[in-house]
Amino acid sequence: MKPENHTSVSEFLLLGLSEQQKQQPFLFGIFLGMYLVTVVGNLLIIPAISSDPHLHTPMYFFLANFSFTDLCLSSTTVPRMLVSIQAHKNTIPYAGCLSQVYFFLWFIGLDVFLLAVMAYDRLVAICHPLHYTLVTSPRRCILLVAMSLILAQLYSLTHTILLTQLSFCAGNVIPHFFCELLPLLKLSCSNTYANQCVLMYWGGALTILIPLLIITSYIRIVAAIVRVPSASGKWKAFSTCGSHLSAVCLFYMSAIGVYFIPSIADSAGKDRIAVVMYAVVTPMLNPFIYSLRNQDMKGALERLLSRRVLQSP
Repeated sequence: MKPENHTSVSEFLLLGLSEQQKQQPFLFGIFLGMYLVTVVGNLLIIPAISSDPHLHTPMYFFLANFSFTDLCLSSTTVPRMLVSIQAHKNTIPYAGCLSQVYFFLWFIGLDVFLLAVMAYDRLVAICHPLHYTLVTSPRRCILLVAMSLILAQLYSLTHTILLTQLSFCAGNVIPHFFCELLPLLKLSCSNTYANQCVLMYWGGALTILIPLLIITSYIRIVAAIVRVPSASGKWKAFSTCGSHLSAVCLFYMSAIGVYFIPSIADSAGKDRIAVVMYAVVTPMLNPFIYSLRNQDMKGALERLLSRRVLQSP
């Protein structure tokens, strides 16, 4: 029987991170605290960069966009979960579920593309310093961010449009704290071949091709640093990309490494941990990585906070 292109499910039930009611207040407090740290940390980085003339460089321009993306990524999932816990209502409308999938995939894709752009920026800065100003002109930097936005939106829009063509006949229980793509595909009673193909090709680009490009960039960066004669010069060159390398490792290790938890753990449990790691924990830790490992950022944050304290009544 050929499925029709409509859904008979008007809402989905999100199981959350735990079905134990006594654990809900604890989860609410933990995730509220993590979200507030994410918001404050990323909102401090953006004005610190914009208010300090010394940080008006391509590297910090990309970092400001990356921080804004992390803030949006966390805001796509965590507030909805907090409201659900507080209101004791775990259902989400069909349209709201698709919207959450769209924005989550958009910001995840944008994070990945911006990490690649930031690797390219460090590659040019270290391997081609004489051409750095020309290659990373303001116009080209804006173009790189715009291309990242468009590609990420294309990735997200493709999946969302294909989801609207699926039928959800009976099952509506999603074993996550938000609407994620894979659980939705498993619930569908339609043929998901097209969705799986798009997922395979886009997933390959985001999880294999782009990390490979980043690794290749850092191989060339390390080769260039090794040729620097002085130890202080080597340290200075590597310190400019240390924060970015830490962010890349945190993002990909949290997303990939968690999936290699021993098979004694249930699949749904591993998926939840993995999503929490790269969608909630990583955006929270990135501001600390870029502020604690970067003296320029630490100085800019100190000056910003000092001005705020002096301006306060």
